[in-house]
Amino acid sequence: MKIRLAILETDQGYLNRIISVFNTKYSDKLEIYSFTELSAACSVLNSEKIDVFIANDSFEMNLSDIPKRCGFAYFVDLAGVDAVKGQKAICKFQKAELIYKQILSIYSEKAEDYLGIKQGGKGADCILFHSPGGGTGASSMAAACAIYFASKQKKVLYLNLETFGSADSFFTAEGRFDISDVIYALKTKKANLILKLESCVRQSPQGVNFYSKAKIALDMLELKSEEASRLIVELNASGLYDYIIIDGDFRIDRDYLQVYRQMQSVIWVSDGSEISNEKTRRAYQALSVMEKNLDVSLTGRIAFMYNKFSNKTGKTMEDIDVKNIGGAPKYEHLSSAQVIARLSVMDMFEKLMQQG
Repeated sequence: MKIRLAILETDQGYLNRIISVFNTKYSDKLEIYSFTELSAACSVLNSEKIDVFIANDSFEMNLSDIPKRCGFAYFVDLAGVDAVKGQKAICKFQKAELIYKQILSIYSEKAEDYLGIKQGGKGADCILFHSPGGGTGASSMAAACAIYFASKQKKVLYLNLETFGSADSFFTAEGRFDISDVIYALKTKKANLILKLESCVRQSPQGVNFYSKAKIALDMLELKSEEASRLIVELNASGLYDYIIIDGDFRIDRDYLQVYRQMQSVIWVSDGSEISNEKTRRAYQALSVMEKNLDVSLTGRIAFMYNKFSNKTGKTMEDIDVKNIGGAPKYEHLSSAQVIARLSVMDMFEKLMQQG
């Protein structure tokens, strides 16, 4: 099923260019109707069951002519304009991919069903990175793992669910939407959540898909455990990814266990210091007790990774029956980007791929 898109534009040259790009990149997702006259465009809105209608803002639209099921926005020349004449606005002069994502977002607000994304199959392998010890670089490990998988031509999503975390610390890409938009879609229980998720995601130059940081950190506090769980379920069901790398705050409370259950692997990152190892031991003991009380398998998903490790000051935890995936030393005098680059070529991530 394709989205039926109608474009009303005064500039025939621009119209030809955008249609050419859309037909090249999104021929399997868009069915495009183009017009330079308002009357001609309005005449097909109903007859062809148009899903999304975009009109140059120079046209005076009678909104009553637009069917309720049809999403609408104005094409504008200036970037950063969110609305015109009380309607959504899309900047004409940006990458076609970004225009397409905005079209998806508009469509997701109206569509009751969408069959353009294949569901089913094996689904993604979900890997959670966090640290009972804190300050051990678990986020750096998660980002490096995502880059490693992407370098192996795997479709990977890095999903930062930390309260004060930011995917933008590791990845950059242009886009209009961020994880705040994802949280809003979850809160409002959008029926077509998968399509909304696709419209919000960005892709870094390394090939890693991600959601940009929340508009304000407080938005992340609104994301409840059951909503985080639904988000992962929907992303898995979309069939868009081979791996979903989740970077999260350390939690083992009962509400969060539904997230644990969806993980193929849970990576606990330690720096091998006495304090970090002691916190990790206590966390493991607590999780073991919960596992017995709730009669669920939890500890078997855990593996250790060591980061910022020094043979002089650190020790691995041999007294806990948990697999050690590998580790990395502490890199002195390097920027965060340089550290991630070093980590992202390490063979220890291959072990995670083999486990999947």
